Formats: sequence, C-alpha cells, structure tokens
Amino acid sequence: MAILAPTSPSQSDWTPDARGQAVLTAIIKEHLRTGEPVGSRTTSERFAGGAGWSPATIRNVMAELEEHGLVEQPHTSAGRVPTDKGYRFYVDHFIGDARLSRADISAIDRTLGVPGEAGAQTGRLMERVSHALSELSENVGIVVSPPVADSRLEHIEFLQLADGRILAVLVFASNVVQNKIIRVDERLTQEELEGAARYLNAEFSGKSLQMIRSEVLALMREEKALYDRLLRNAVLLFERSVEGGEEETGDVYIDGASNILSKPDFSDFERLRELFRTFEAKSRLVKILNECIAREPVFADVHVVIGREHSAPSLQSCTLITAPYRMGEGFVAGTVGVVGPMRIEYARTIAAVNYIARVVERLLREEARI
Repeated sequence: MAILAPTSPSQSDWTPDARGQAVLTAIIKEHLRTGEPVGSRTTSERFAGGAGWSPATIRNVMAELEEHGLVEQPHTSAGRVPTDKGYRFYVDHFIGDARLSRADISAIDRTLGVPGEAGAQTGRLMERVSHALSELSENVGIVVSPPVADSRLEHIEFLQLADGRILAVLVFASNVVQNKIIRVDERLTQEELEGAARYLNAEFSGKSLQMIRSEVLALMREEKALYDRLLRNAVLLFERSVEGGEEETGDVYIDGASNILSKPDFSDFERLRELFRTFEAKSRLVKILNECIAREPVFADVHVVIGREHSAPSLQSCTLITAPYRMGEGFVAGTVGVVGPMRIEYARTIAAVNYIARVVERLLREEARI
C-alpha cells in the first residue's frame, strides 16, 4: 500500500500522516467487508506485532481521523465508520490501477454479446449494458444511449391509419425502434407511403438523423422538390417523423433498482422513495450523470461522486460511478454508470464501469461498419 507523504495543510484540507492513512484504509476495508462500525480492537488486530501500534495509539489515531471528518461514530459505544470525506480520500489515493479479474471480464463479455465469447447474447445493446453493470456491482446499473438525432437510421416505414393519420416506424442501429403518429395535410395512399419509404431507405439508410436532416433541407431548397411528387412526399414525411427529435436526450436504461432494497444502507424509507423518484425522472437523471462526468476523473475516464458531493439531495447517501463512451472524434455519445451506497466495492466497480464503457465504444463502432 502506498503511503502519502504528510503535508502541512489547513484544517479544511488536512491530510492524515502515514499512520493515519494506514488506520483509515484498515477501517474502510473492514467496513466494506462487514457493514459494521469498526472498533479499535478490530483495527489493532491488523497491526498486531508492529512496533508502535498499541491499542491506545490506534484509538488516538481514530479520534484524530474523526476530528477531521474522515470517520464518524454512529453511537457513543460503537466503533467508527467512514464518512463521504473518508471514502473520497480512499478513492483518490488508494484505488490505484483498478483491474478486473478474468472471470469478471468473461461474464461481462457474455452479457454484452462480445463477438467470439461463448454464450454471447443478441438483442438491445443498452439493455444488456445496464444489466451487466447491475449484475457485476449488485447495485443499480444506468446507461444513457446516444440521442436519436445522433443515431444511425437503418430503416423507415410508413403505415396508413384511420382519419388520415400515419404511423412512422424508424429503426436505428442497436435495434432501437421509434414509433410516431404523424399527420400531413394531403391524404396519401399506402402505395405512396411505401414509395416514399423506399426512396428514404435507398438514399439515407446508414446515415445519422442530423446528417439526413441537413441533406433533406438542401433538397427542399431545390426546385425539383416542388415538382417531384415522390420527393416532396418523402421530404414531408421524414420531417414530420423526426420533428422535435433534435431537442431530445438519449434514452435512459436502468437495471437492478430492486438491488438496493436489500441494502441496510438504505433503511430510511423516505430517502429510498426520493431515490426511486430520481430514477424515474429521465431529464433529472441525465443532468446528474452529466454533472458527474464533468468532474475530474479518478481513474482512466471514470468519475466518482460520493455522498454530500451530490447536488441532488436524494443521492447524498449514495455513490455514483460513471464513465462516458465516445464515438467518432472523441464525441461523447452517452454514459454508463452504477449507483449504490457509499459502502460500495470501489476498485472493482470503477474497473467494471471503465471496461464496459470501452466495450460499448467498440461494439458501436463495429455496428457502424456493418
């Protein structure tokens, strides 16, 4: 274990000396394992036989850690538990080169359907990603998919409904399907709808909605679009089908919310209810995730927000571990993450979030080349 050299900071940014760091790490590791307050006797057993590590010395060190807000005593007669500040110090200084075991990597690859992995699954990628995050961490897995405007269109269909309405079915990469009921002023036959769909599929399949929109706008400025009925129908139907889509955020996929019901860390029913309300509020959750990835990463591209560092009160007893996944020239397409109690397996979860984000990038690039 690496020990940091002591510094001479002010009270607010006090850093424990080598002895304090060793005791803090011992308390955190024991508390992560048991979930119980850690007493001086338990801590002294870790340093049995070491010169200068008497129970009295350890009690003094624990009192100093408590004085500076790194641990706290839930009850007068109890041992200490780490605070969010204590966990922050641990994450920033002791996680190191977080790595997954081969067994964890194999399990993730099977769940995500990585090519060449036995038992690889098919289906919606983002659902599998949130499940992999939840399964490995035994907490809540969250994924924000790329906004529809950035998604690659695979196929489009139009179906005539009653009262002049039209069902537009847009199929995107990763098997994401969007249905929308639209209306146009002029009544179109099913044959005309199919002709417009054939034109759009032939001209624009494989392109993002943003790219298609710019090309459609260019077509609308051409005289040909005024006189060519097929082109005019295709342009109009496409515009109505994606209207308003550019303002939308990506879909949010959540898996394993029931995991936290069994955590003793979430015994406060009102806090638990507020947390579930946060999970249900898509735009609010995306904002929280964006705030997280705006922070300095602690490992590779992984960001960690702990306890009272959260601006959202509903998450102030939680830890949020996230990483963005990118496409193209460093463009952030979406986010993967885990929400759990502050008493979470930090090193393994950080490594898992980082690994899964990189796998998602690879799978999306492979799909884009198909």
